[in-house]
Amino acid sequence: MNRAQAEQQGRKAEWLAAWWLRLQGWRILAQRVKLKTGEVDLVARKARTVAFIEVKWRKDASQLGAAIDAHRLRRVARAAEAIGAKYARPGDDLQIDVILMAPGKWPRRIANAWQPGA
Repeated sequence: MNRAQAEQQGRKAEWLAAWWLRLQGWRILAQRVKLKTGEVDLVARKARTVAFIEVKWRKDASQLGAAIDAHRLRRVARAAEAIGAKYARPGDDLQIDVILMAPGKWPRRIANAWQPGA
């Protein structure tokens, strides 16, 4: 898969993840928020929780375990810190989540995938 195809598949995965979250009761606040410090694929709210979400797609489910690493999560966390005030209200809980996706598999959400100091 070339870079353009990978980018297109990533966008499709983000779209699917957003719909899956909606079915779980989340409201999508933003998609593909890009900053110099990092990128957040989805920003979603459910009740008093705002999640900054990294979506990872692999064509083989066995590769999902290696799809996310500390470096990537730090970038998402830095971006979330920069934009958090735009989406969160006083008293909201903020978290960094990951959604892992592969063909023929239900999305897998890892809530609180990154904790400060981790």
